[in-house]
Amino acid sequence: MSDIPGGPMANRPVHFIWLLDCSYSMVGEKIALLNYAIREAVPEMRSVAHDNPAAQLLLRTVTFSTTARWHHGTPVPVDDFTWQDVQVDGMTNMGDALHLVARELQTPPMPQRALKPVLALVSDGSPTDDWRAGLKAVDATPWGRKAVRVAIAIGSDADRGVLQEFLGNPELQPLDANSPKQLAAAIRWASTAAVKAASRPVADEGFLVNMAKQPYAPPVLNDDDDDDVW
Repeated sequence: MSDIPGGPMANRPVHFIWLLDCSYSMVGEKIALLNYAIREAVPEMRSVAHDNPAAQLLLRTVTFSTTARWHHGTPVPVDDFTWQDVQVDGMTNMGDALHLVARELQTPPMPQRALKPVLALVSDGSPTDDWRAGLKAVDATPWGRKAVRVAIAIGSDADRGVLQEFLGNPELQPLDANSPKQLAAAIRWASTAAVKAASRPVADEGFLVNMAKQPYAPPVLNDDDDDDVW
C-alpha cells in the first residue's frame, strides 16, 4: 500500500509467536485447557486486528518438549488461522525454542519494515536445557530486542523467575494461571493486550504495563471462587 501523504495507510505486519511448553508436566487437563483457551482466543485476536487496520496480524506457534519445533511454521494471517491442538512429549527444552525463534527474528526473514513482534511464552515448569543461551540469541537480534513480550506461568510451582527473565522488564510480571479459569483469562488477556501494544504506531512496553493495571486485566485472574487449582 502507498506511503504517500494523503494516500492509503501503510499496512505493516505484526508477527505474533506463541512459545508453548508441551513437556510431560503438561499432560492431562493442563494441555487440554491450553488448547481450548488458545482456540477460544483466536476470534478475539481477529477483532483486535480488525480494530487496527494498519497492522496485519500474523500468527505462528513453537512447541517445546524434548525438542523444539514449529507447530505453525509459516506466518498465517489471523483471519485464515485455524488452531491445531498440541500434544505433550518429553522434557522442557525452552532454550531450543528460543533459538528457533531467534533465527526467525533476523532480517531476513523478518522484513525491514514491520510493527513490533509479539513473543508469548506459556510454561508450567523449569527448563531442562540452556535456556539463557536461547534468550541471549533472541536478545541479540534487532527484532528480538524490540519485541513485546508476555509470559504465563501455569501452576503454583511454575518457575516465575525464568519467565521474569524472559520478559526483561521489572515493570512487567508473568501472569499467574493456577486454575483452568485463570489460564483461560490469561490467554485471552495476553493474546489481545499484546496485539494492541504492538499495533500502536509507536509500540512501547509502557502501554502494556498500563493495560496490566486496568481492572479488567490480570486482577481478574485472582478468582477466589475457583476451587479447581493445579
